[in-house]
Amino acid sequence: MAESIQSGLVQATQVARETAVRCAANGLHFAAYGETGQDDADLVRMVQAVPISIAAALTRKAYYFVPLALAEGRGSESAGHRSGNEETMISPVFTAEIAELAICHRNVALGTGGVAGEEGRDGVFLSTRLLGDRFSLAFELFINVGHAFVDETGVPESFSELVWNQAVADVRGETSQDAWESRAQALGGGQNKGHDSRQRIDEKAKTDYLEAAFSDAIAIYLLSLSVDFDYSELREREYPLLAPQALADRLRLVAQLFPPNADYEFSIRYRRRM
Repeated sequence: MAESIQSGLVQATQVARETAVRCAANGLHFAAYGETGQDDADLVRMVQAVPISIAAALTRKAYYFVPLALAEGRGSESAGHRSGNEETMISPVFTAEIAELAICHRNVALGTGGVAGEEGRDGVFLSTRLLGDRFSLAFELFINVGHAFVDETGVPESFSELVWNQAVADVRGETSQDAWESRAQALGGGQNKGHDSRQRIDEKAKTDYLEAAFSDAIAIYLLSLSVDFDYSELREREYPLLAPQALADRLRLVAQLFPPNADYEFSIRYRRRM
């Protein structure tokens, strides 16, 4: 990494040690560092959208909103979100030069240097200046929350049953590339071909699919509590979006399992094409 860039960066572990971490009313830990470009009230509102019943499972997580996060030595090869061999670095300001090397988020094991000196704390450093609009930043936060929650609790049987029945019925589309690909593998490698009861199910891929679909549903549900958005905005890559009614069924079930906090409302609105 060029010296001109390196000299302006701070280790993520140092940011964690020196930045006061707050506990939202729902119990989620978060902090802001540097010139994030985000109003404090907006960050609080975003974090507080996570229902108490979900936040209760994430006591070992702290979410840091920082201008830019990147891996030390990050260059032509992607360092990913977590790397045991590369230090996560934080830029306290936005520059175009650093932004070219930054990533949407980095996960960091903080150990005893984390929040309140607790061992085993994980920090999730979100690059607010790469995720400039409220929709993108909120979705990135909630995707991380969804995955962390699934890692801690697994997938409820009621959700697994609903989603698998949809897949077997060949309901169109999915909620993410990961869910789309693991669903295809679970059902024998093909989509939109129907399911033969004699067909052998790939149980490992099925588990991956159910976990991906559940974390996706949580993220989309939390996003709906935080911002108004259109169904078409959910697609990030080239896969067919899940049929609207099937998605609505998933979200309603998630809302039943994890009711919104006070001052938040869950609703699905339909409109006809003009």
